Amino acid sequence: MKAKRHQVTVIGRYDATDEQYQMGMDIGKMLAELNITAITGGRGGLMEAVARGCTEAGGLSVGILPGEQFEESNEYNSVVIPSGIGYARNSMNVLAADVVIAVGGAAGTLSEMAFAWSYKRPVIALLGSGGWAEELAGKHIDHRWEQEIIPATDFAEIRKELVKLLGIES
Repeated sequence: MKAKRHQVTVIGRYDATDEQYQMGMDIGKMLAELNITAITGGRGGLMEAVARGCTEAGGLSVGILPGEQFEESNEYNSVVIPSGIGYARNSMNVLAADVVIAVGGAAGTLSEMAFAWSYKRPVIALLGSGGWAEELAGKHIDHRWEQEIIPATDFAEIRKELVKLLGIES
């Protein structure tokens, strides 16, 4: 039986800035280059950017939607999963991941970071991206896990952490 592909969920704002959008594109491309499945919340902003970067680089992008309709998805997802459970799907986004990458982020990103912490999924937070990624980088959310939110200053550090955490060759 073939081993499962590594899966990384990338979280961030639905209304990403132009800079965050480019960050998402770069992360999506990097995931494709590492043969890692990219998972997002499936809609616009950072989610679209990651899916676009991944798909355009020949990778596999999965969007887990809060609603019931395939049409809610951005056009770049290779696989679309309508959950029908609203923002409770944030839990699914994290459970589907081996590792979570946070870029910027508002309330939805915060909930996903909390779920990742609760489910003991490592989180890499991109410094310089603002939001909750910036706020929680290098910190522990509470006493229940010794792993800190892993700060990464750039894409090379994200790549290095992914290689280490997933045990893959870069």
